Amino acid sequence: QVQLVESGGGLVQAGGSLRLSCAASARTFSGYGLGWFRQAPGKERDFVSVITWTGGYTYYADSVKGRFTISRDVAESTLYLQMNTLKSEDTAVYFCAAGFLDAWPPRSYDYWGQGTQVTVSS
Repeated sequence: QVQLVESGGGLVQAGGSLRLSCAASARTFSGYGLGWFRQAPGKERDFVSVITWTGGYTYYADSVKGRFTISRDVAESTLYLQMNTLKSEDTAVYFCAAGFLDAWPPRSYDYWGQGTQVTVSS
């Protein structure tokens, strides 16, 4: 059984930084990509970034490239998202997810966390 639990959300001023964590429980995520998505009020869930559990290859949405950094600690089974130079438009609920690497980036994600709220005040 796979569980993903996000933490680290909160309120931050524009220009500030925040680091999200996602504690993942599974026997192994080999062959999977772990990603971050976000959903703003009244909008669809959008892709943010993904990393391969093995090898650490990364992929970013254009909107966060150069500001956000995804990483993972395999030994701790934890996924991270370092968010710098935050903007008001980054305000959203952020979700972590795991998807099988049938393509790059993964075409779908099978497991989802419950989300953590990030609010950026201008």
